[in-house]
Amino acid sequence: MTEDELKAMTERLDKLEIKLSYMEDFVQQLQDVVTSHTQTIEVLRKENKILSGKIRDMSDQLQGEIPNRKPPHY
Repeated sequence: MTEDELKAMTERLDKLEIKLSYMEDFVQQLQDVVTSHTQTIEVLRKENKILSGKIRDMSDQLQGEIPNRKPPHY
């Protein structure tokens, strides 16, 4: 190998290492976002389950009290 070829190969390898470093950082950032979103989704699921249960309970309690007719704007 000539000196120019070796230098070109070294520069190419350096560029690849830099790209790999940026990609590793990007993947870590994505993983952090996914982890955060997963935790948020889990909290929202629990809240949704609680609220659904409360609405179901309220509906069961009020079922006999609400007349089954069209609202006045129809």
